[in-house]
Amino acid sequence: MATSESIQKAYIDYVLTEGQQPKSVYVFAKKNKMAEEEFYRFFGSFDAVEQSVWADLILKTLSEVRAQEIWSQYSSREKALSFFYSFFELLKSNRSFAVYSIKKHRSLGTPKVLEPAKEVFENFAETILNEGIETQELSDRKFFSKRYKDALWVQFGFVLNFWINDDSTGFEKTDEAIEKGVNVTFDLFQRSPIDNLFEYGKFLAKNGGLKEKMGF
Repeated sequence: MATSESIQKAYIDYVLTEGQQPKSVYVFAKKNKMAEEEFYRFFGSFDAVEQSVWADLILKTLSEVRAQEIWSQYSSREKALSFFYSFFELLKSNRSFAVYSIKKHRSLGTPKVLEPAKEVFENFAETILNEGIETQELSDRKFFSKRYKDALWVQFGFVLNFWINDDSTGFEKTDEAIEKGVNVTFDLFQRSPIDNLFEYGKFLAKNGGLKEKMGF
C-alpha cells in the first residue's frame, strides 16, 4: 500500500538516478509496483510531490525544535536561529535532492516548488514575531511590522541558495551566514538609531514652543 512518504522517497530516488522527472505517472507507478490511482490518491502531479517534500522538511524541523524543553524560554530571535540551524542540519541528508530541485526550479521571487513551504514558514515566523512584539523584544512599527515575516523569508531564501553553493567543510560558512543574517534581520526589527532620531524629532515638534521660552 502506497503512502505519501513512500511516494516521496520513490520520486526522490527516481529524479536523482535519472536526473529528471518520470515521463508519466503510469511509468512511475509501474516501476514502483503500485496502481496509478494510488499515486493520485495523494498527489495531483510530480511537482506536487516535490512541493510536499519541501513543506514536510519545514514541518519536521518545527516539530523537532518545538519539542525542545528550552523552546518556551527562547526569545523570538533565538527561536528563529534554532529553526534555521535545525532546518539546514536536516537538509544535509537531503542535499542531492535539494540541489536538484532548486536548480531545476530557479526563478525570480519564490520558486513555485517552495510555495507550500513558504506558507508553513510564514505561519511560524508570524507566531514568533508577534510574540516578540508583545514582549517588546521587537519594535511594533506601523505598516512595517506586518512585513517582518517577509524579511525572514527573504533571509531563508538567501541562506538556502548560499548553502547550495557552499563547499566549506561541514558547511561552516552556511552556519556563519545564518548567524550573521538572522541577527542582522532581527536587529532591524528592534529599535534602531533611526527610531531614536524619529522619537527625538517628534519630541522637538511637540515641544517646539520651548524655544520661545528659552529665548532662541
